[in-house]
Amino acid sequence: MAGKFELRQGDSGKYSFNLKSGNGQVILTSQAYESHDSAVNGIESVRRNAVDDARFLRKTASDGSPFFVLTASNGQTIGKSQMYASESAMENGIASIRSHAPEAALNDLTRKG
Repeated sequence: MAGKFELRQGDSGKYSFNLKSGNGQVILTSQAYESHDSAVNGIESVRRNAVDDARFLRKTASDGSPFFVLTASNGQTIGKSQMYASESAMENGIASIRSHAPEAALNDLTRKG
């Protein structure tokens, strides 16, 4: 199954998206965006930058859990992963984004009708 982006508008009025793998698991969560168009641009940035391994910053949380941040060419954070139990699981998450993001469909949950 192919991955998909899910775009939502929160109670605050800001927009955010998740990239989900084919099995429905969230593999990347965006920052909050002020406008719908900015969030859609963020999705396009994920599609462009996901193919470049250098855009994935591998990090370790204070509890020792590995996670990653996807950045744009200007260094700005586009999205973050969940916390993983191991570095190999984190690398599998990165591989999943690299394979799903470029062609993932957009499910825009902000549009009614």
